[in-house]
Amino acid sequence: MAALGADAVATAWVALRARGVAPALRAAVWACLVMSAMLLVEAACMSLVSLVAVRLMRWRPERRYKWEPMAGAAAGRDVEDPTASADGCEFPRVLVQIPMYNEKEVYKLSIAAVCVLTWPPDRIIIQVLDDSTDPIIKELVELECQDWASKKIDIKYEVRNNRKGYKAGALKKGMEHAYAQQCDFVAIFDADFQPESDFLLKTVPFLVHNPEIALVQTRWEFVRISVYSDYRMFLTWPLAGRFCSELRCLPDDKDTEDVTGLSFQSTAGVWRVSAINESGGWKDRTTVEDMDLAVRAGLKGWEFLYVGDIRVKSELPSTFKAYRHQQHRWTCGAANLFRKMGWEIITNKGVSIWKKYHLLYSFFFVRRVIAPILTFLFYCVVIPLSAMVPEVSIPVWGLVYIPTAITIMNAIRNPRSLHLMPFWILFENVMSMHRMRAALTGLLETAHANDWVVTEKVGDVVNDDLNVPFLEPLKPTERVERIYIPELLLALYLLICASYDLAFGSQTYYMYIYLQAFAFIVLGFGFVGTKTPCS
Repeated sequence: MAALGADAVATAWVALRARGVAPALRAAVWACLVMSAMLLVEAACMSLVSLVAVRLMRWRPERRYKWEPMAGAAAGRDVEDPTASADGCEFPRVLVQIPMYNEKEVYKLSIAAVCVLTWPPDRIIIQVLDDSTDPIIKELVELECQDWASKKIDIKYEVRNNRKGYKAGALKKGMEHAYAQQCDFVAIFDADFQPESDFLLKTVPFLVHNPEIALVQTRWEFVRISVYSDYRMFLTWPLAGRFCSELRCLPDDKDTEDVTGLSFQSTAGVWRVSAINESGGWKDRTTVEDMDLAVRAGLKGWEFLYVGDIRVKSELPSTFKAYRHQQHRWTCGAANLFRKMGWEIITNKGVSIWKKYHLLYSFFFVRRVIAPILTFLFYCVVIPLSAMVPEVSIPVWGLVYIPTAITIMNAIRNPRSLHLMPFWILFENVMSMHRMRAALTGLLETAHANDWVVTEKVGDVVNDDLNVPFLEPLKPTERVERIYIPELLLALYLLICASYDLAFGSQTYYMYIYLQAFAFIVLGFGFVGTKTPCS
């Protein structure tokens, strides 16, 4: 009887597979192949630009834009000496903004780093925009500001009676003060960023000598390196994160350069105040307020410059949970901005057809929508399921050649971290589940499209913990909080598909699927980040 029951189930599965599953899966396969071809072309274009601009033409920002040291600094004077700055009006007024929210672990580090920036003291204003809801933390931050004020630092502690607009709302409110409007430029640092003291001396001259530049963006350098940090900087940003790579600053004319930087991170960058005002100021309609402002400024004709030689220390998310929230905010916000600004870009008369195509298709559609959807749908759903459906076959060029070509083109852009590539691929495939959901959330503008969860910071806490010989294990409740059910459910699905292929299938997909299942299990139990269930 048991054998007859098993035969009946097998017969039913074969019939269902042939009539229902196979046609739908076949359509999904070809849809994924089309999207893969789109990503291949985009990756090839980026690699070509990288090769020509960086390797062959040896392009550097100083060759394209004028840069000269500030007159006072060039003369060898101490720019922080009040008597030297009295006649040094060549130094423009600079506002430095630090938006923060309950940043107990890092507020001292960021405020201290900004307060020692080399610039004439009468030409710089520090503005701490504190949206903290914890009264103890607010008091600590205010006391820190008062301490620096007692050292003759012009620092303003600004608070709001609500968190409307989150970071964008805080930045907008900060710019409304009279002293802020008197400044020529504004540098912005999130609470976990620590610029070097000569940051303004290196960046502001680009803005002073090139009136067409709206923003000078610098490079993020992480204070703690994890398995995925290198490839997150060099690969995730251009493909599925932020378009922030010097490899995209084309060394041609103005028309090929200004749109390439439209999503520069304003954090660790210096904006021209007039460009912000002309572009409509900060808006809180999405969770990527910096990308929103940059797109609007680009449509006004402003240019952007990324200077990769200037590095600013920042902090990677310390836990997988924090990283998921951060990636959801970035991916969802970009897709939502695409929805909100698509028609405005199409009807804009101030930019060329080529710029519109680049912005709508390449920058938004392929990188912000297609990339996250394809990665999850193809590599985590379609390929594993096809191992259980022999009626559907995936062409070898789509299964092997295209992914390999894209991987190689990404890898050669950061050869020093080539050994991390397998781990990065598995990690990115796990993250694709959240990025796809975030992209669809933003594109469809569902209820969670504007969710904003501040990335958890740890500051020097981790360094202190590493000096402890025997770390205290996490409590059982904390371990449960680091278990992620969606990842574990997908791991179970992958294990079933891989085992079926190993036992009954004719494919060899199970080798890849087992590896991917292992990655989902590792992340599903929270074994990634600075603190894990075994910490």
